[in-house]
Amino acid sequence: MKSNDLLALIRNGQPMTLGQQLSLTWKLSIPAIMAQLSSIVMQYIDAAMVGSLGAGAAASIGLVSTTTWLFGGTCSAVATGFSVQVAHAIGAGDMLRARSVLRQALVAVGLFGLLWGVAGASISGSLPVWLGGDPSICRDASLYFLIYSAFLPVLQIYILAAGMLRCEGNMHVPSMLGVLMCLLDVVFNFFLIFPTRDMELFGMAVRMPGAGWGVEGAALGTGLAELVAGGWALVYLCTRSKEMRLSHERGSFRPAAATLKNAVRIGLPMGVEHAVICGAQIMTTVIVAPLGIFAIAANSFAITAESLCYMPGYGIADAATVLAGQSYGAGRGDLSRRFAAITVSMGMLVMGLMGVVMYVGAPFIMGTMTSDAEVIALGVEALRIEAFAEPMFAAAIVAYGVFVGMGKTVVPCVMNLFSIWAVRLTLAAWLAPTMGLKGVWLAMCIELCFRGVIFLLRLGWVFRKKPSAV
Repeated sequence: MKSNDLLALIRNGQPMTLGQQLSLTWKLSIPAIMAQLSSIVMQYIDAAMVGSLGAGAAASIGLVSTTTWLFGGTCSAVATGFSVQVAHAIGAGDMLRARSVLRQALVAVGLFGLLWGVAGASISGSLPVWLGGDPSICRDASLYFLIYSAFLPVLQIYILAAGMLRCEGNMHVPSMLGVLMCLLDVVFNFFLIFPTRDMELFGMAVRMPGAGWGVEGAALGTGLAELVAGGWALVYLCTRSKEMRLSHERGSFRPAAATLKNAVRIGLPMGVEHAVICGAQIMTTVIVAPLGIFAIAANSFAITAESLCYMPGYGIADAATVLAGQSYGAGRGDLSRRFAAITVSMGMLVMGLMGVVMYVGAPFIMGTMTSDAEVIALGVEALRIEAFAEPMFAAAIVAYGVFVGMGKTVVPCVMNLFSIWAVRLTLAAWLAPTMGLKGVWLAMCIELCFRGVIFLLRLGWVFRKKPSAV
């Protein structure tokens, strides 16, 4: 059966066999994993292209990377506040309500993205100094964040449109758009980062034009790729989507109080959590910064490389959000529980295997992003420490996706905050002065294992209730 037919079984209250549940989980997870991987491949390409310019250029991006995650993650939380409502409405078979939420979301989320972009641009000049960056990299770091902020409204709309399509059960279009965005990023970066140069193509010397903008070119290339993908996603959602296209009927785009209240209830804990977590990541950057430019560059590259390992977990978490959300909206707590068990187990298995790949391939992975021997050595050591945490990291990621789908975000957010601030930062601040970058990543490994344990315990506690009460 196709994924739409299997999703219809949830909405119509029909029984599902274990084979059908596994099949649906797999059908939704694969394109979601591809979308997540294409996103991190785009960051990987940026890092590799900029890394070829030297450790200073890489460090300038690494310095503000946690702040870009803060802004991007907040955009995601705002969009999720509306998309989860759509998943519940579709699960209950109320398509009129789903399209009404979409119209309201386009206005509310669009305005937020615009205001958030202005806020980012206003602090771009001072941000690298606040983070304790070396004066030699502050200018490039500031310009990178300024350009990133200018494209935040576009990124916000892309996140909203892709999230709405996923909550409908359409994983393929966001996946294809993610791949398209990755390819466009390569093309734009190729011409914007590097200067005009002579290249050999099919045995012939070719004069290849280029802007030679370096770090700023990487930011602009990514923004232009987001612009194309975001515009396409929005047009598809509003005109081609089976359930969500707005040509079905007329309706108001004015955000209603009830919709905004639900969006705040779901999204605000996620936004606060992400802000505090990214604050912790910024604090980690502050801890790493005194270790020197090589440590900053290695930390940045290692974070990008590790993302290749954990992004499949986030893809499975996207599927878990859809499955838990529609099952919850349909009033089928029994299915929510089963899909939680299936998705968490799948995530731990996949990320455990990816951890093995990361441990073995760490030298190759780091070598593709930089040629600096000291940066490679530091990055390999960090990745091999982190590989041991991947299965438990998966448990936390996917369980969180289940809770988001059910609209139960407050307690998981508090758990994330406690884990990172009380465990990771405390250990990192203690270990970094004596162990250097190795101590920072050892603290991260211990914290991720702890977080996985508490999320598994929380998931088990929630589903101890009777299915109808979940």
